Amino acid sequence: MINLFKKWKTMPLFVSGTIIILVSIVTYIIHPLFLTYLDNKIYDILLLASPKSPPSNATIIVDIDEDSLTRIGQWPWPRYVVALMLEKIRQAGALAIGMDILFAEPDRTSPARISQELKKYLGIDVTFHGLPPELLDNDEIFARILDNPAYVLGYFFDFENKALDKGKGNIDLPVRNVAIVKEKGAPEPSECMIKASAPLLPLPIFLKHVKSIGFFNTQPGLDGVLRATPFLIWWNGKVYPSLSLATLLQAMPGVTPVLKISYGGIESIRIGKTIIPLDENGNFWINFPGPGKTLPYISAADVLLDKISPQIFKNKIVFIGTSATGLLDMRTTPLDPVYPGVEAHAAVVENILTNNFIIRPSWIPGLEVLLIAILGIILMLLIVYARPLFVTILVILSTVVLWMSAKYLFAFHHIFLSPSVPLLNLGMLFSFLFLQKFFAAEQEKKFYRSAFSQYVAPQVVEQIIKSPEKLSLEGEEKEVSILFSDVRGFTTISERLTPEQVSKLLHKYFSPMTKIITNHHGTLDKFIGDAIMAFWNAPLDVQNHQKLAVKAALEMLITLYKLNKEFLVEFGVDMKIGVGIHCGIVSVGNMGSSELFDYTIIGDNVNLASRLEGLTKFYGRTLLISETIASYCEDEFYLQEIDKVRVKGKVKPVTIYTPHTKDRAEKLRGEFELYDKALSLYKSQDFQKAAELFRKLREEHCDLKLYALYHERCLTLAQNPPGKEWDGVFTHKTK
Repeated sequence: MINLFKKWKTMPLFVSGTIIILVSIVTYIIHPLFLTYLDNKIYDILLLASPKSPPSNATIIVDIDEDSLTRIGQWPWPRYVVALMLEKIRQAGALAIGMDILFAEPDRTSPARISQELKKYLGIDVTFHGLPPELLDNDEIFARILDNPAYVLGYFFDFENKALDKGKGNIDLPVRNVAIVKEKGAPEPSECMIKASAPLLPLPIFLKHVKSIGFFNTQPGLDGVLRATPFLIWWNGKVYPSLSLATLLQAMPGVTPVLKISYGGIESIRIGKTIIPLDENGNFWINFPGPGKTLPYISAADVLLDKISPQIFKNKIVFIGTSATGLLDMRTTPLDPVYPGVEAHAAVVENILTNNFIIRPSWIPGLEVLLIAILGIILMLLIVYARPLFVTILVILSTVVLWMSAKYLFAFHHIFLSPSVPLLNLGMLFSFLFLQKFFAAEQEKKFYRSAFSQYVAPQVVEQIIKSPEKLSLEGEEKEVSILFSDVRGFTTISERLTPEQVSKLLHKYFSPMTKIITNHHGTLDKFIGDAIMAFWNAPLDVQNHQKLAVKAALEMLITLYKLNKEFLVEFGVDMKIGVGIHCGIVSVGNMGSSELFDYTIIGDNVNLASRLEGLTKFYGRTLLISETIASYCEDEFYLQEIDKVRVKGKVKPVTIYTPHTKDRAEKLRGEFELYDKALSLYKSQDFQKAAELFRKLREEHCDLKLYALYHERCLTLAQNPPGKEWDGVFTHKTK
């Protein structure tokens, strides 16, 4: 039966691991919103950490900033002022001028418009004498300069408000034609491109004159961060370019862009010899050169007032926009929470002119799925067959390598590979399978304990013979003294010995220890590997059981000292143990099933006793007792206070002690008096003086662990005082 158990115990791990890997792959394919959000955050981190190329000096931004509003006047400016600014830029040699501004309403500062409104609202007839007719309408002035092909007007595509679409279905917008090349089996443009409901356009008078327009829509992610922007939009059966693309094309007359659509959707667009990668829906991932205003800016007021050299615009692509507060053209990017929207258009053109693209090739999703599967299978096999420490180290290394690989690909090849799902898969496999393996190990321990429970605790058998009515699963609440003893470094010892030697060593160790416990009227509960658990005052009442438990522990230590002389000769080992003792109310009785049970104790006080045994390693003590035990032993032992602690899993603090015989305490009186003085200074928060005394103890006595611990703790607290509310309790986070 045992062999069958061993044979099949790994099968659930393989099943669980395979299910987790498959679920991870399906989750990746479905890609729910939380994964998109996680991918975006990883993208932001990679973009922030990647090296930035200097601007190409091919683009420049004319900014309607706060200073411009102060010097020129509030926005909107009269259209003749805007026309004057545009003409100054064009005549200075700009290749193309894109306007991230929507001129959708008539200019209310036009003389003709002013006359009409005064007549309409106030009934006043106003005429302008001496003004040429062509200057009566500012929109006419602005429209006439748009005849020059250098200018590109901006407009807005609406994706929801179909009311804007009324009467605009037959508008022939002035945009450059885009050639479309489809691979066999590729979807139609209307099936893969972003589709709009309607455009919010400039005034018709401007559309009659301007040679090119481009939409200035951007589409932030669900978290409001701009990472990618639509490069092309499908509306009314045609392809329409963004403002950045339209402006770039106006700077390259005679070039026809070619859009490539493959099986997975849009792949790229070629302009001349430059191939621009796009995602499957036609979005362009912006490789921001830096935070806001990394690209060159010129104040619009400086242009209008001739405060700059015209040469600055020669052979440049110019974008006009605003960063002024209140004009609502700011975006959030991975590099800057307040980023001028106009700079996003310029950044796109910068990326194209410098071939500085962020790409996600079609093979990347396949690679990510492959990483999920391969790393998952390797980790699953290691968890089943390898040691936990080795698996943990390998998982950490895999995580680091995966992250650094993604960082390298992004920084030096501008390829975005998201390690999110592969890392999540590793995390789920590691945590779930280890947890499952832990529970399986616990079940295995129970199996072996149940199989051999008939061989332990003969006192219980005698009690059952005398009182058959106690043969029940029902327990009783009772105060007992609990002892836990554990061999230090037994794993290392067992690795140096053969299995037969280990068995013989434990037999020679357990036998006298068990006898000591029973001679002091204790009940041996169980052996837990190399550990011993015992208790006093059950099943029979025992007077002074607290003192008896301490006496048994001290005799165990003395006996082990004698045994080690024999162990060194026969096995070459020197065994050391730690003992923890506590007293409290527990549930005691026959625990188990109706067919197989054991007489034992359970309860929170049992856990505390176990924690005290574990703390012996931390404090370098061989024996620790709780304050409850200490209160019964003050008249017979010298009690050296060790610490006031809050053990793992407990809220209430407990003071712990090490008991010494009166003879030993007399021999070490000087050391103990100096220690008590140092501990008193520590409790009163005089950490500097306490540190000096603990340093002296550390140097003069062989008991280095406890004194070194307090010496270092006092130095730390002296540098970082805990404050008046400090209660002197040290909280242990581990067992």
